[in-house]
Amino acid sequence: MVASSRLFNVEALELEFSNGKRCSFERLVRGGKGLGAVLIVPLLDKETVLLVREYGAGVDRYELGLPKGKLDDGENNVQAANRELKEEIGYGAGRLQFVMSLSLAPSYMEHTIDVMLATELYEEKLAGDEPEELEVVPWKLDDIPALLATGECTEARTIAALYIIREHLK
Repeated sequence: MVASSRLFNVEALELEFSNGKRCSFERLVRGGKGLGAVLIVPLLDKETVLLVREYGAGVDRYELGLPKGKLDDGENNVQAANRELKEEIGYGAGRLQFVMSLSLAPSYMEHTIDVMLATELYEEKLAGDEPEELEVVPWKLDDIPALLATGECTEARTIAALYIIREHLK
């Protein structure tokens, strides 16, 4: 470990490849227990996805994106996805399906996130850990280009998940 913060640790790796070449790498690893994370695509109906407008400290602006969050102790990805939905958009899901895992920058980060498809939504609100109420924005799944054209949705994981789910549902 070469550095750490409340959320992340930086780890040094010294590797020798099969051809004998030695390399030094640094990677960002999750702090704490590193239980995993979920990114949820909540479908209000067959055509409408629910997005949230949330402040992103990394880009210092509000972004439209999908609900997401870490797994809590004792949770699996289905339980975490349902909890995050209730906290962030005020809906639970009658059906949650794992679609795939995504990595963000595999050369530098250990982090992956499970993309979950949420259907059969029902209203239920839980208190979350967000500093303010999140605005829920319905968007037509077939109109992803218009979403990107707004400039408000730039997170690669959200964009990839929307396209993946759109193809998954065809």
